[in-house]
Amino acid sequence: MELKSYDSTILPLLRRMSYLEKLTLYLRIKDRDRFIDGTHLENEILVYMPQLHSFTFYICTYIDTVGLIHNLSSEDIQRTFINIGQHHVASIVNYINDTQIVCSIFSIPFTFDRLEDIGNIFPNITFSCVTYLLVQDVVPFNHEFFVRVVRAFPLLKTFRIFNCESQSLCNINSSESYEIAKYPYLTYLDMLGADINYIEQFLNEKKTYVPHLTKLKVVYNSLRIVTNNFTREETRYNCAKIKRLLMVIPLVHSKDFYYYFPLL
Repeated sequence: MELKSYDSTILPLLRRMSYLEKLTLYLRIKDRDRFIDGTHLENEILVYMPQLHSFTFYICTYIDTVGLIHNLSSEDIQRTFINIGQHHVASIVNYINDTQIVCSIFSIPFTFDRLEDIGNIFPNITFSCVTYLLVQDVVPFNHEFFVRVVRAFPLLKTFRIFNCESQSLCNINSSESYEIAKYPYLTYLDMLGADINYIEQFLNEKKTYVPHLTKLKVVYNSLRIVTNNFTREETRYNCAKIKRLLMVIPLVHSKDFYYYFPLL
Protein backbone atom coordinates (compact mmCIF):
# COMPACT_ATOMS: atom_id res chain seq x y z
CA MET A 1 0.00 0.00 0.00
CA GLU A 2 1.33 3.44 -0.96
CA LEU A 3 0.23 6.24 1.35
CA LYS A 4 0.30 10.02 1.45
CA SER A 5 -1.74 10.36 4.65
CA TYR A 6 -0.15 7.88 7.05
CA ASP A 7 -0.28 10.13 10.12
CA SER A 8 -3.94 11.02 9.71
CA THR A 9 -5.32 7.65 8.60
CA ILE A 10 -3.22 4.57 9.37
CA LEU A 11 -1.63 5.69 12.64
CA PRO A 12 -4.91 6.53 14.46
CA LEU A 13 -6.36 3.22 13.29
CA LEU A 14 -3.42 1.24 14.63
CA ARG A 15 -3.60 2.96 18.01
CA ARG A 16 -7.15 1.69 18.49
CA MET A 17 -6.08 -1.95 18.16
CA SER A 18 -5.13 -2.46 21.80
CA TYR A 19 -6.11 -6.14 21.84
CA LEU A 20 -4.23 -7.05 18.68
CA GLU A 21 -1.93 -10.07 19.01
CA LYS A 22 -0.56 -10.34 15.49
CA LEU A 23 0.21 -7.49 13.06
CA THR A 24 1.52 -7.48 9.49
CA LEU A 25 2.27 -4.16 7.79
CA TYR A 26 3.45 -3.41 4.26
CA LEU A 27 3.56 0.36 3.77
CA ARG A 28 5.20 2.82 1.38
CA ILE A 29 4.80 6.31 2.79
CA LYS A 30 5.26 9.59 0.94
CA ASP A 31 4.85 13.28 1.77
CA ARG A 32 6.25 12.95 5.28
CA ASP A 33 9.05 15.06 6.76
CA ARG A 34 10.50 12.32 8.99
CA PHE A 35 11.37 8.67 8.50
CA ILE A 36 9.53 5.85 10.19
CA ASP A 37 12.20 4.24 12.38
CA GLY A 38 12.44 2.09 15.49
CA THR A 39 11.73 4.99 17.83
CA HIS A 40 8.53 5.80 15.95
CA LEU A 41 7.37 2.18 15.98
CA GLU A 42 8.03 1.88 19.70
CA ASN A 43 6.49 5.18 20.82
CA GLU A 44 3.70 5.66 18.29
CA ILE A 45 2.46 2.11 17.60
CA LEU A 46 3.76 -0.71 19.78
CA VAL A 47 3.13 1.05 23.09
CA TYR A 48 -0.59 1.00 22.20
CA MET A 49 -0.56 -2.78 21.62
CA PRO A 50 0.37 -4.45 24.92
CA GLN A 51 -0.84 -7.88 23.79
CA LEU A 52 1.04 -7.92 20.49
CA HIS A 53 3.38 -10.91 20.20
CA SER A 54 3.95 -11.10 16.43
CA PHE A 55 4.93 -8.08 14.31
CA THR A 56 5.93 -8.55 10.67
CA PHE A 57 6.55 -5.40 8.68
CA TYR A 58 8.04 -3.61 5.72
CA ILE A 59 7.79 0.18 5.92
CA CYS A 60 9.35 2.42 3.31
CA THR A 61 9.44 6.20 3.80
CA TYR A 62 10.27 8.77 1.11
CA ILE A 63 11.46 12.22 2.18
CA ASP A 64 13.13 15.19 0.50
CA THR A 65 16.80 15.81 1.20
CA VAL A 66 16.23 19.57 1.49
CA GLY A 67 16.84 20.63 5.07
CA LEU A 68 18.73 17.53 6.17
CA ILE A 69 21.51 18.45 8.56
CA HIS A 70 23.71 15.42 7.80
CA ASN A 71 23.77 12.43 5.51
CA LEU A 72 21.63 9.67 6.93
CA SER A 73 22.89 6.08 6.92
CA SER A 74 21.41 2.64 7.55
CA GLU A 75 23.46 2.50 10.75
CA ASP A 76 21.68 5.62 12.03
CA ILE A 77 18.31 3.96 11.49
CA GLN A 78 19.45 0.62 12.89
CA ARG A 79 20.42 2.19 16.21
CA THR A 80 16.80 3.24 16.77
CA PHE A 81 15.77 -0.42 17.10
CA ILE A 82 17.61 -1.13 20.35
CA ASN A 83 14.40 -1.70 22.31
CA ILE A 84 12.76 -3.79 19.59
CA GLY A 85 15.73 -6.06 18.95
CA GLN A 86 18.24 -5.18 16.25
CA HIS A 87 18.86 -8.80 15.28
CA HIS A 88 15.29 -9.13 14.03
CA VAL A 89 15.20 -5.91 12.00
CA ALA A 90 17.11 -4.57 9.00
CA SER A 91 17.19 -1.16 7.38
CA ILE A 92 18.23 0.32 4.04
CA VAL A 93 18.82 4.01 3.31
CA ASN A 94 19.03 4.86 -0.37
CA TYR A 95 19.50 8.20 -2.12
CA ILE A 96 17.44 7.58 -5.25
CA ASN A 97 18.07 11.03 -6.75
CA ASP A 98 19.50 14.42 -5.84
CA THR A 99 16.44 15.45 -3.84
CA GLN A 100 14.95 12.30 -2.34
CA ILE A 101 15.94 9.60 0.14
CA VAL A 102 14.20 6.30 0.74
CA CYS A 103 14.38 4.60 4.11
CA SER A 104 13.21 0.99 4.27
CA ILE A 105 12.84 -0.88 7.55
CA PHE A 106 11.68 -4.46 7.78
CA SER A 107 11.49 -7.47 10.02
CA ILE A 108 13.73 -10.47 9.41
CA PRO A 109 13.14 -12.88 7.81
CA PHE A 110 11.62 -10.82 5.00
CA THR A 111 8.31 -12.52 4.21
CA PHE A 112 6.91 -10.28 1.48
CA ASP A 113 7.22 -10.91 -2.26
CA ARG A 114 7.88 -7.30 -3.31
CA LEU A 115 10.76 -4.92 -2.56
CA GLU A 116 11.26 -1.49 -4.12
CA ASP A 117 13.78 1.34 -4.36
CA ILE A 118 16.84 -0.30 -2.89
CA GLY A 119 20.27 0.60 -4.23
CA ASN A 120 23.87 -0.56 -4.19
CA ILE A 121 23.93 -1.07 -0.43
CA PHE A 122 21.61 -3.68 1.05
CA PRO A 123 21.94 -6.20 3.92
CA ASN A 124 23.77 -9.47 3.41
CA ILE A 125 20.67 -11.61 3.88
CA THR A 126 18.57 -13.81 1.62
CA PHE A 127 15.20 -12.45 0.51
CA SER A 128 13.80 -15.88 -0.27
CA CYS A 129 10.21 -14.71 -0.84
CA VAL A 130 10.86 -11.73 -3.12
CA THR A 131 9.80 -12.17 -6.74
CA TYR A 132 9.49 -8.45 -7.64
CA LEU A 133 12.46 -6.11 -7.21
CA LEU A 134 12.97 -2.47 -8.20
CA VAL A 135 16.47 -1.01 -7.86
CA GLN A 136 17.38 2.64 -8.18
CA ASP A 137 20.47 4.64 -7.28
CA VAL A 138 22.49 7.73 -8.14
CA VAL A 139 25.63 5.55 -8.11
CA PRO A 140 26.20 3.14 -11.02
CA PHE A 141 25.44 -0.56 -10.59
CA ASN A 142 28.49 -2.61 -11.53
CA HIS A 143 28.52 -6.26 -12.56
CA GLU A 144 29.25 -7.43 -9.02
CA PHE A 145 26.05 -5.75 -7.84
CA PHE A 146 23.96 -7.95 -10.13
CA VAL A 147 25.82 -11.03 -8.93
CA ARG A 148 24.93 -10.05 -5.34
CA VAL A 149 21.30 -9.57 -6.37
CA VAL A 150 21.20 -13.12 -7.73
CA ARG A 151 22.41 -14.51 -4.42
CA ALA A 152 20.14 -12.33 -2.29
CA PHE A 153 16.98 -12.79 -4.40
CA PRO A 154 17.09 -16.38 -5.67
CA LEU A 155 13.44 -16.52 -6.81
CA LEU A 156 13.31 -13.19 -8.64
CA LYS A 157 10.81 -13.06 -11.51
CA THR A 158 10.38 -9.33 -12.16
CA PHE A 159 13.36 -6.99 -12.14
CA ARG A 160 13.09 -3.24 -12.76
CA ILE A 161 16.27 -1.16 -13.05
CA PHE A 162 16.36 2.63 -12.87
CA ASN A 163 19.84 4.09 -13.18
CA CYS A 164 20.98 6.62 -15.75
CA GLU A 165 24.61 6.42 -14.64
CA SER A 166 26.90 4.38 -16.86
CA GLN A 167 28.54 1.32 -15.32
CA SER A 168 32.08 2.03 -14.12
CA LEU A 169 34.72 1.11 -16.68
CA CYS A 170 32.02 -0.56 -18.77
CA ASN A 171 32.57 -1.18 -22.46
CA ILE A 172 29.84 -3.00 -24.35
CA ASN A 173 32.41 -4.53 -26.68
CA SER A 174 34.74 -5.64 -23.89
CA SER A 175 36.07 -9.20 -23.96
CA GLU A 176 36.72 -9.19 -20.20
CA SER A 177 35.67 -12.34 -18.34
CA TYR A 178 32.91 -12.10 -15.74
CA GLU A 179 31.29 -14.37 -13.22
CA ILE A 180 27.98 -14.98 -14.94
CA ALA A 181 24.97 -13.67 -13.01
CA LYS A 182 22.35 -16.40 -13.29
CA TYR A 183 18.66 -15.49 -12.96
CA PRO A 184 16.90 -18.83 -13.50
CA TYR A 185 13.36 -17.59 -12.78
CA LEU A 186 13.44 -14.08 -14.26
CA THR A 187 10.63 -13.54 -16.78
CA TYR A 188 10.20 -9.75 -16.91
CA LEU A 189 12.99 -7.20 -17.18
CA ASP A 190 12.29 -3.46 -17.22
CA MET A 191 15.25 -1.29 -18.30
CA LEU A 192 13.36 1.60 -19.85
CA GLY A 193 14.86 3.94 -17.25
CA ALA A 194 18.35 2.49 -17.40
CA ASP A 195 21.57 3.42 -19.15
CA ILE A 196 22.47 1.39 -22.24
CA ASN A 197 25.20 -0.44 -20.31
CA TYR A 198 22.59 -2.27 -18.24
CA ILE A 199 20.97 -3.60 -21.41
CA GLU A 200 24.37 -4.94 -22.37
CA GLN A 201 24.74 -6.34 -18.86
CA PHE A 202 21.59 -8.45 -19.10
CA LEU A 203 21.50 -9.43 -22.75
CA ASN A 204 25.13 -10.49 -23.07
CA GLU A 205 25.20 -14.20 -22.26
CA LYS A 206 28.82 -13.90 -21.13
CA LYS A 207 27.66 -11.68 -18.26
CA THR A 208 24.10 -12.76 -17.44
CA TYR A 209 22.02 -15.91 -17.86
CA VAL A 210 18.25 -15.38 -18.19
CA PRO A 211 16.86 -18.59 -19.73
CA HIS A 212 13.20 -17.75 -19.11
CA LEU A 213 13.09 -14.06 -20.03
CA THR A 214 9.83 -13.54 -21.95
CA LYS A 215 9.05 -9.86 -21.43
CA LEU A 216 11.42 -6.93 -21.97
CA LYS A 217 10.84 -3.19 -21.56
CA VAL A 218 13.59 -1.14 -23.13
CA VAL A 219 14.51 1.81 -25.36
CA TYR A 220 14.48 0.56 -28.93
CA ASN A 221 17.56 2.44 -30.11
CA SER A 222 19.59 1.17 -27.15
CA LEU A 223 18.49 -2.37 -27.91
CA ARG A 224 19.46 -1.94 -31.54
CA ILE A 225 22.93 -0.69 -30.59
CA VAL A 226 23.62 -3.41 -28.02
CA THR A 227 22.55 -6.18 -30.42
CA ASN A 228 24.43 -4.60 -33.34
CA ASN A 229 21.26 -4.22 -35.39
CA PHE A 230 20.02 -7.62 -34.17
CA THR A 231 22.99 -9.59 -35.48
CA ARG A 232 25.26 -9.92 -32.44
CA GLU A 233 25.73 -13.51 -31.28
CA GLU A 234 26.57 -12.74 -27.62
CA THR A 235 23.14 -11.21 -27.05
CA ARG A 236 21.06 -13.58 -29.17
CA TYR A 237 20.43 -16.34 -26.61
CA ASN A 238 18.95 -14.10 -23.92
CA CYS A 239 16.55 -12.63 -26.48
CA ALA A 240 15.41 -15.90 -28.02
CA LYS A 241 12.42 -16.55 -25.73
CA ILE A 242 11.08 -13.01 -25.51
CA LYS A 243 7.38 -12.88 -26.38
CA ARG A 244 6.66 -9.24 -25.49
CA LEU A 245 8.78 -6.18 -26.24
CA LEU A 246 7.52 -3.02 -24.55
CA MET A 247 8.98 -0.01 -26.36
CA VAL A 248 8.35 2.62 -28.99
CA ILE A 249 9.53 0.93 -32.17
CA PRO A 250 9.37 1.39 -35.94
CA LEU A 251 6.37 -0.15 -37.67
CA VAL A 252 8.57 -2.10 -40.07
CA HIS A 253 11.39 -4.36 -38.88
CA SER A 254 14.25 -6.07 -40.65
CA LYS A 255 14.48 -9.82 -41.13
CA ASP A 256 17.31 -9.85 -38.60
CA PHE A 257 14.94 -8.41 -35.99
CA TYR A 258 12.47 -11.26 -36.41
CA TYR A 259 15.23 -13.88 -36.43
CA TYR A 260 16.42 -12.38 -33.17
CA PHE A 261 12.97 -12.51 -31.59
CA PRO A 262 11.37 -15.60 -33.16
CA LEU A 263 8.49 -15.74 -30.65
CA LEU A 264 7.17 -12.23 -31.28
